[in-house]
Amino acid sequence: MATKVIMPQLGESVVEGTITKWLVKEGDTIKRYDPLLEVSSDKVDTEVPSPIDGTVLQLLIPEGETVQAGTLIAMLGEPDEAVKDVAPAQAPAAAKPAPVAPAPAKARDIGFVSPVVARLAAEYHVDLTQVQGKGVRGRIRKKDLLDYIAQRDSQADVPEWEKPGSGELFKPTSMEDYAPVAAPSSPPPAPAPAAGDQVAPLSRMRKLIADHMVQSRRTSPHVGSVFMVDMTRVVQHRYAHKNQFAQDGVNLTFTPYFVSAVAQALKKNPYANSSWSEEGIVLRRAINIGMATAIDEGLIVPVIKNADSYNLLGLARMVNDLAARARAGKLTPDEIQGATFTITNHGTGGSLMAAPIINQPNAGILGVGAIHKEPVVISTGHPLLPDANDTIAIHPVTYLSFYFDHRILDGASADAFVAEVKRILENWA
Repeated sequence: MATKVIMPQLGESVVEGTITKWLVKEGDTIKRYDPLLEVSSDKVDTEVPSPIDGTVLQLLIPEGETVQAGTLIAMLGEPDEAVKDVAPAQAPAAAKPAPVAPAPAKARDIGFVSPVVARLAAEYHVDLTQVQGKGVRGRIRKKDLLDYIAQRDSQADVPEWEKPGSGELFKPTSMEDYAPVAAPSSPPPAPAPAAGDQVAPLSRMRKLIADHMVQSRRTSPHVGSVFMVDMTRVVQHRYAHKNQFAQDGVNLTFTPYFVSAVAQALKKNPYANSSWSEEGIVLRRAINIGMATAIDEGLIVPVIKNADSYNLLGLARMVNDLAARARAGKLTPDEIQGATFTITNHGTGGSLMAAPIINQPNAGILGVGAIHKEPVVISTGHPLLPDANDTIAIHPVTYLSFYFDHRILDGASADAFVAEVKRILENWA
């Protein structure tokens, strides 16, 4: 009897996967546990093994297609076994998240809707029955929805408050010199490659990063604030303890200090550890800190779950492990999901300040600049008035760039959070 191969659920919160490459073709003989195909979910790639010894009878889903967990993707069996015409079967209805649609009748028309598509549809007020799905059996993919939104927005009327005024007050000084230029309805296309130019193909990860960054800018009004932090106490502590940590097999970098300080500061400033929703601001109970990590293909954000529950040694061990497995492509899908706040250490390349883009649906992202030496004024008197006891010393410092969702945080609340991070780092003991 033929054996069905279904799309596995690659993580607790992962509901779909993309078939990036079939490692077999129809008619091939395969051993149990040999890899059948490569599957991508978000930014994590994994191989799906064969459940039996047998022959590949049918491959039902082509490479590049995204299907929900539980979808029938292949049939295996004996070499001469006949297989009736089989169509890709979606997972049982009970496993589907509730579709987003204005009415139950319309929900039946659009079929399965992934949580990502559902969230975007609600956020951009899209009637999904108007979106043409190009996925398996007409399923609406995230790309289909984003294309629809872009086309709809490019055709939308200009809001009244963006239209030029009329009357004497709004007349230009010289009508002859006035040449209004109409704004393009969509970004101009990139110029065609010239002779000698090279076109680097977009990897799946680069496309995902691009989608995420554009979506974040469209979603959150980004506002930034920059603090300088004196890192003297942290540098002294690290150099005093790095050999001790090494005896436990742990490389003590500066990253665990920032993760620890952020975790403590989030407890005192819960709105920095939240997400926006139309019903209200969702204050997250768990403190799960995403750690942006550069890899060859781009950028990935492994997550330290319950970061506030670890001491410095525990955080250093987690940072070492997640960073190493991220670069080796060994992270599981669940290990890059669920961040409630994100840190990006752009200073590893020498950058002092940055304007990082928020990792949705976080309330903010903290950029850590390069730790370097600068002259610092040491004052025991009034912080601004001249004082005979003021001195100048060379100290290690860094700049923290905090970019936050202005729907959730205002300048005062955002600065209170970063000020607490600064206080913890400057008084490290």
